[in-house]
Amino acid sequence: MPDHNNKKLLAHFLDQAYLEVIPTPTILERLVHIPRHAYISITCSPLKGLEPTLELVEKSRAHPGVSHLKLIPHIAARSIRDKGHLREVLGRLDAARVESIFIPAGDSPHPAGCYSDSLQLLRDMAEIGHSIEDVGVTAHPEGHPLVDKDKLLWFLKEKQQFATYLVTQICFDPQVLAHWLKEIRSNGITLPAWIGMPGVADMSKLISLSMRIGVGQSVRLLKKQKGLLRKLVTTKPYQPDDLLRGFAPYIDDPEAIIAGFHLFSFNDVERTEKWRVESYESLKKEITL
Repeated sequence: MPDHNNKKLLAHFLDQAYLEVIPTPTILERLVHIPRHAYISITCSPLKGLEPTLELVEKSRAHPGVSHLKLIPHIAARSIRDKGHLREVLGRLDAARVESIFIPAGDSPHPAGCYSDSLQLLRDMAEIGHSIEDVGVTAHPEGHPLVDKDKLLWFLKEKQQFATYLVTQICFDPQVLAHWLKEIRSNGITLPAWIGMPGVADMSKLISLSMRIGVGQSVRLLKKQKGLLRKLVTTKPYQPDDLLRGFAPYIDDPEAIIAGFHLFSFNDVERTEKWRVESYESLKKEITL
């Protein structure tokens, strides 16, 4: 069980958690119901490209019930055609008063233009210049199906000069995550880490959407852990309570440089928000006992 200090930090991380959503026609009205969230991360579809992401940012800024949220659009490198398109996108982000963005490579099998990875895009962003304060990059504690371990580490090192934080893909094994953090820190990577964690979702939805939006590697590894998978399947819906507690022993390690949690909602916004608030309140009660 977490000790008192761990519980305080867990509560703080839950209170300040990023909530990731997928841009769909109905998501804007549903964001109205989560006024406490300061940060909403908006994914970029490998099928529909960047436009739905930018449109949701712009509509949110014009919506009185959502305009207060701090939006973090995903600008997938493979969705950008060229430098001219990048300048246009940066201009729209500036007009929408976006202060933080997340730069993944993107899951489209065929790049829309000249960018095949996020490092190329980050370099051109720096050359063009921009006013965005925070730039996040993705990290893969359990590896990547198309990129070997050494190359992933090299990419993180190279991207560090252009970024201010990293977000991990979902990892269902806290010990694996802790080991990975220790490894990247020993290799000079000091970007604060936001730990990717699934929100509340039916297990079948969690697996299918994870595969579709790019966290399938962790799910494939999860399937191999038959005992854990059986436990999750019998829990309807899945809630990350055990995972939250499993991370607790590691979050206050100063060498790990963990900044907080990034909740993948898979657009199950209401249930994920309900779980977040209830878990936060439960931890606060435990702290005061």
